[in-house]
Amino acid sequence: MPARRDGPWSSSGRPATVRSVTVDHPRGTRVRGTKQASAVAAALASLPGFRSAQEIHAELRRQGEGVGLTTVYRHLQVLIEQGVIDSIRDPSGEALYRQCGSTAHHHHLTCRECGRSVEVEGRVVEQWAERVAAEAGFTAVNHTVELFGLCPEHG
Repeated sequence: MPARRDGPWSSSGRPATVRSVTVDHPRGTRVRGTKQASAVAAALASLPGFRSAQEIHAELRRQGEGVGLTTVYRHLQVLIEQGVIDSIRDPSGEALYRQCGSTAHHHHLTCRECGRSVEVEGRVVEQWAERVAAEAGFTAVNHTVELFGLCPEHG
């Protein structure tokens, strides 16, 4: 088994497991085969912490998979919409992905220094978003909240 590569966006203690992957895309976008979807999910599960699409693509290439970067992005989008993986934006705005342990809606608190990330419940955020939406007459609202700070080791 190849050595795991720890980088600036790693988290500790996450098992590298692959969940079942289906490729039915809710918007009708076609993605080729479950083999590629499974390869993307497996590569993501083998990498610790949040990773960029380019890092996931590089891991697939290292494993000998002939999956293009555009295909990686498509599969990541499908996996996000299915709730299999989470996506956040790092402080520079780049999208990062990881397989999360929770399928319930949650947010992440990420260290700006080392990239360590913990899942947090945001009940107050959820209530605020619902209230603001209702006051404006909106329904079926979704949101993204990304929290960055310094973890205990760097604060």
